[in-house]
Amino acid sequence: MRWNRKDTGAAAGITPSRFSPRDLLAEALAGMLQRPARSALTGLGTVLGVGTFVAILGLTATASSQIDSRFNAMTATEVGVEDTAGRGDPQLAQQVPNAFPADADARAGALNGVTAAGVFWPVPLGGSTVRSAPVAGATGERIPVVAASPGMLRAAGLALGSGRGFDDFHDGRAEQVAVVGSAMAARLGITTLESRPAVFIGDHPFTVIGIATGADRKADLLLSVVVPRRTAEKLWGPPDNSQRARMLVVTELGAARQVAGELPPALRPDHPDWLGPVPPPDPRSLRSGVTTDLDQLFLLLAAICLVIGAVGIANTTLVAVLERTGEIGLRRALGARGRHIMVQFLAESAAQGAVGGLVGTSLGTLTVVAVSALRDWTPVMSPATVAVAPLIGLVTGVLAGLYPAWRASRTEPAEALRR
Repeated sequence: MRWNRKDTGAAAGITPSRFSPRDLLAEALAGMLQRPARSALTGLGTVLGVGTFVAILGLTATASSQIDSRFNAMTATEVGVEDTAGRGDPQLAQQVPNAFPADADARAGALNGVTAAGVFWPVPLGGSTVRSAPVAGATGERIPVVAASPGMLRAAGLALGSGRGFDDFHDGRAEQVAVVGSAMAARLGITTLESRPAVFIGDHPFTVIGIATGADRKADLLLSVVVPRRTAEKLWGPPDNSQRARMLVVTELGAARQVAGELPPALRPDHPDWLGPVPPPDPRSLRSGVTTDLDQLFLLLAAICLVIGAVGIANTTLVAVLERTGEIGLRRALGARGRHIMVQFLAESAAQGAVGGLVGTSLGTLTVVAVSALRDWTPVMSPATVAVAPLIGLVTGVLAGLYPAWRASRTEPAEALRR
């Protein structure tokens, strides 16, 4: 490094020393390479912070694309229909306890784009319980009972581990049959259908013809005893006004909103206002909401990592200033100005931050690619993220080195040479 002095003619004045950019870069690299192990450990915090930043943004973008496809596949193909007859009019509610027609499944299924549809409602049992023992007065379980049309089993995507579901024959004849979730069957002591087991809902026996092990939709059916719609109406009457009947309609992808508009007149052409369709939410808004939440949470974690990295750089740079007090005094005695010392130490911390940012960006990108490969996803990375991340490391290094560099610049040459 050269601090140039020049005579100025007769006055023999001395011009202020200069610190060229080339000398500054050489000194910064020399300071880092002089203690490589310490420099590596110092930059580790920045590597972790920037790597976390890049990985989080990349994984968030990648997961968002997967969330979008799942919303399209499940949520965007589901339409609900509510029985709104008599809402706000108790007299009409008493006159029309169930606004869905008897052939609601067939009417909804005739619409273009509908793949399955079914009506269901919780059966009002009062104080009745469900038990597997025929003995009157035996202790029963408080298990929900759901009345459902045959189409509801198909719309819910009910998977049967054994047996079968009820169909139009059972429903049309109001047969006392039931489908029970596997967990509820275990509670009732039913492990096989070979002995034609029965459950007693109050005093009414129901033959268990199927045990369900899974459901694509309405998973709460697995925690219930499901009976045919007409059987429930025959034994317990229509739905309770507090929990009126609803309909689940499954459509092809892209047809849900159109089907939602066509359902009320198709089901009740005389009173379409008695039925309220509930179209699926916009997948874009759902994805946007989920992505925003993920961004806010994980960016906070990345910021914490960057702060930890900045503290590490500041601490190590400050220790280096204390260890190099003699060197600083010698430089000052040879003509280096206070700002030269400050810029030198700032350059060293900035170089450590920049290197940490580059390494962190590479590791973060590799993490996104690796996780996507393991999950069989398509990795999504924003070019802006990859471009900005090394700059974040550089800025972190500069900010971390401000105080140590300022302290070094305030060191007096005579005091430093005495130590």
